[in-house]
Amino acid sequence: MTFGGTSAFVTGGGSGVGAVIATALAEAGVQVTICGRRAESLSAVAATHPGITAVVCDITDEAAVIKAIAAADPDIVVANAGASESASFVKTELTAFERMISVNLTGTFLTLREGAKAMSGKPWGRLIAIASTAGLKGYPYVAPYAAAKHGVIGMVKSLALELVRKGVTVNAICPGFLDTEMTGRSIANIVEKTGRSPEEARASLEATNPMHKLVPPEDVAQVVTWLCGPGSNMITGQAISVSGGET
Repeated sequence: MTFGGTSAFVTGGGSGVGAVIATALAEAGVQVTICGRRAESLSAVAATHPGITAVVCDITDEAAVIKAIAAADPDIVVANAGASESASFVKTELTAFERMISVNLTGTFLTLREGAKAMSGKPWGRLIAIASTAGLKGYPYVAPYAAAKHGVIGMVKSLALELVRKGVTVNAICPGFLDTEMTGRSIANIVEKTGRSPEEARASLEATNPMHKLVPPEDVAQVVTWLCGPGSNMITGQAISVSGGET
């Protein structure tokens, strides 16, 4: 599929699945703006393809998000940026809970809101949130993260109905544990807290997937391009699981 003449804004595009999504869209002919907090990693991704431009932007900074998305004027917005922390529920500090909500839910809200504004009056648009299987079910030790991702899915379903007759679809993609840097940090955290080997820690995460694999970020990127391609106009308000059959 090719999308010449369209533009996209991808948050968290400096690493992990965000970088893979940005590259897939750019290779399909989309002019892509990626954002994140780390200029060095953003520049490294932008250097890999002439269709990718980088801008430093913290998605929890309302003014910065407004400015960055208005400047990009995108037809496609992928709210990908997020973070995860783990602790038992009773040991979770309020500040940790607030961080998870701020990055994973409020940041996604700001991104989708400004994306919807940018698409106002256009005949076509795509708003996509990268949520998680944690938005569809519970996992131990990540209750604030799961709460935020459940919120993202509820927000997506509500916004989809608001925009349903305006040519803009709104969907969430829900990967299981991805084979990315974020999962690498989760593995390191398991090693530190349990004394397991890295191989044992990785296997414990793979075991949540019926295929016993971590999800390739390329699979998520392919779902993004599918949602932006022909034949997707009737797909809106959905939470699409990319998780090897995890339920």
